[in-house]
Amino acid sequence: MSKWTDVRDNVVDALHVENVTEDVKQHVTSTLLSEVMPVIENAVDNFCAATKEQAKTETGWVKIRDGIVLPLVMEGAVYIVKTVLNKTVTETA
Repeated sequence: MSKWTDVRDNVVDALHVENVTEDVKQHVTSTLLSEVMPVIENAVDNFCAATKEQAKTETGWVKIRDGIVLPLVMEGAVYIVKTVLNKTVTETA
């Protein structure tokens, strides 16, 4: 068996939960907010800064894509996910 198969099987086994309680969902949500979202936000911030910088030398539709559309979509998606997760934590706490 390859290492990838072992890793995949271990992940599947770890995610296989018979009884998903509210505590489990709260823990997963809190972990996403505290550990995963900061990493994603940092990556999106770096990506958006790079595309906005590149947009300064672009023209036409590419300038609009790099300067406005991609940063708006990326930052908007992060904002929506973070807001929804925060609201679910406060609603069920």
